[in-house]
Amino acid sequence: TYTHNNKQYQILTSMLDVMRYPSKEIADLYMHRWEIEIGYREIKQTMLHSSYILRSKRPGMIRQELWGLLIAYNIIRIAMREAAELLKVWPNQLSFSHCSRHINVFLLTIPLTSPGNLPKHYEHLLETLTLFQLPTRRHERSFPRCVKKKPSKYPYKKSQSVLTDWH
Repeated sequence: TYTHNNKQYQILTSMLDVMRYPSKEIADLYMHRWEIEIGYREIKQTMLHSSYILRSKRPGMIRQELWGLLIAYNIIRIAMREAAELLKVWPNQLSFSHCSRHINVFLLTIPLTSPGNLPKHYEHLLETLTLFQLPTRRHERSFPRCVKKKPSKYPYKKSQSVLTDWH
């Protein structure tokens, strides 16, 4: 159990050894877990364009494609980290989709530039990435789960109170 913004939360875990897994550390890690989930979403939606099927068919080629995705993701994240250092913000405060598009364009145009100009172009890329700073997160927002009423092809009966008020 931990408290965050005056609300108490409980985390269930199978890691029962208190000496090896202190509850405070588990609670801290749980809060960071969502950043990891966002990273998975970035790979799936932005880099794979919401396609859940890899192009490769053989196991060796699938491994190669996954390694390529992870390397590309890390290259994008490294550039975002360097751009975030210029702004003095966390790297996750930059838009991944915008940054990845600009990094792709940068990598496509590298063959058109002379090697001596690459550092200058890379600095320009980092300055461009700083333009994609996201607004601060609003932690007070809440989206409680609820069961929505299923639409019906039949009309709903009017309640008796509505009928009596109408007459």
